[in-house]
Amino acid sequence: MSRPSLILLGGRVVTLDPALRVTEAVAIAGDRIAEVGASADVRRLAGADTRLVDLRGRAVVPGLVDAHAHMDREGLKSLYPSLAGARSIDDVLQRVEVLVKAAAPGDWIVTMPLGDPPYYFDVPGNLREKRYPTRRDLDRVAPRNPVYIRSIWGYWRHTLPLVSIANSEALRLAGITRETVPPWDGIQIERDSTREPTGIFVEQTYIPVVELSLMAAAPRFTHEDRGRGLRESMRIYNAAGTTSVVEGHGVADEVLRVYDEAAARGELTVRAHLALSPSWGAANATTIEARLAAWKPRIAGRGGGDAFLRVAGLVAETNPSPDGSVRARAMPYTGWAGFSYDAALPREQLRAVLLAAAREDIRILSMGTGLLDLYEDVNRAVPIRDRRWVIEHIGVLTADEIGRIRDLGVVLTTHTNRYLYKEGDAFRVQLGPHAEDTIVPLRRLKEAGVHVALATDNVPPSLFWPVWQAVARAGRATSHVIAPAQRLSRADALRAATIEGAYLTFEEDQKGSIEPGKLADLVVLSDDPMTCAEIRIRDITAEMTIVGGRIVHDSGRVAA
Repeated sequence: MSRPSLILLGGRVVTLDPALRVTEAVAIAGDRIAEVGASADVRRLAGADTRLVDLRGRAVVPGLVDAHAHMDREGLKSLYPSLAGARSIDDVLQRVEVLVKAAAPGDWIVTMPLGDPPYYFDVPGNLREKRYPTRRDLDRVAPRNPVYIRSIWGYWRHTLPLVSIANSEALRLAGITRETVPPWDGIQIERDSTREPTGIFVEQTYIPVVELSLMAAAPRFTHEDRGRGLRESMRIYNAAGTTSVVEGHGVADEVLRVYDEAAARGELTVRAHLALSPSWGAANATTIEARLAAWKPRIAGRGGGDAFLRVAGLVAETNPSPDGSVRARAMPYTGWAGFSYDAALPREQLRAVLLAAAREDIRILSMGTGLLDLYEDVNRAVPIRDRRWVIEHIGVLTADEIGRIRDLGVVLTTHTNRYLYKEGDAFRVQLGPHAEDTIVPLRRLKEAGVHVALATDNVPPSLFWPVWQAVARAGRATSHVIAPAQRLSRADALRAATIEGAYLTFEEDQKGSIEPGKLADLVVLSDDPMTCAEIRIRDITAEMTIVGGRIVHDSGRVAA
């Protein structure tokens, strides 16, 4: 065995191996874990060039695996000026005025949404005036520059409506007048008493339509923006202790291209497992068959790629919607989404796609339990028991559904940030005490033998929030513990954020626990998730993050 390049000593190494062993030290040689054990024993392996890191009692866990990450989206949030902290319309105007002074006349000023990240709660109630600024307000500081305040991506907050705002110059360039008709009936162009647009757009949908249609003249994310955004995203995820992501909603071509280029340059510091978000277009049997044949070489079986970037599987969506068809006109541009807007098919067409995919060994991923019956139909023709098909964003699950999921060998991913933290209290009231244990029933799923991996859905990007949510079962609105019988232990929650994420991508023999021979993906933490106060779990950060034996994040607080 070659001498280790890096040794971590004097810590509390939570291996998450089958025996849940906790030890003191880890030796890394190349991109693999060479040894795990007592500090004195592991230190003897050091050579003259081995870097020694004194952990001083800090906890170390396997690198976290975010099972539904939307990682590429995080870095995009820093590309446009923020309005966070604005508490009045004057505050907003002061921010815009600074941007105008730095711009040339005629340059677009595009900002992030009103409100405070990551959720953008309580808008416009967070402003002193309790209303949105209008075009006339913005015109006061930007008479010659088009200004557009974007709406949120609705799944950050999970409440409607979405609101975006344009000033007069932006409306002029977009061609919006008193005669303009919205492209979809879920959009309202707010108007004043003279029927003139006020500049405020209101959308009754979680995925923005206005910026892709009425306000398509405003600047969009460029390919270069996405490249810079991905680099910033990886920095943020590494700082949260994430070393691998799964893009279970799938990626569109424009996002896949960015990943391919980053991988070719050796820039990836987060291992990425991407599913394909299909762009079906005007789908018919012939075009569907042709697209599947074209995609198969890269996405069938375990997919194409390596340990840092792999593309495998196909995302299945049904029930095309009128607003979706409006968004699809913007394709191949996808805005915040990163996935295709024309990925949904009518149910019978989708049934044929799932059957064809099973025959070609293309794994399927879908959101919610709406396709569970189609999974069962396919399984009767082509067994999928060992294919690890995926259902994501689980919310409420009955005992019957859990049994059916178990029998199919389906792997689940969570969205605890929505279904426990943000909406758990509402579910508890809606379902009543007798059905409370159906809300994200993590303990029942574990006892049934169903594999469940934790996920962030990008908001917030740290997986320690879902780990905390799985343990504490706390809602945002009240102090009530939601379905306490469904709590996971801290060890089980950490396993759901590590080894279960590895299982999701058929890599449980390569990562997800700290054992000799596995990939050296591990994290030195700011606090010990096994022993710290429960509320502190969600605020844990990485002091040092190691991916494939390489330090990709270092807070500078760990002594070498």
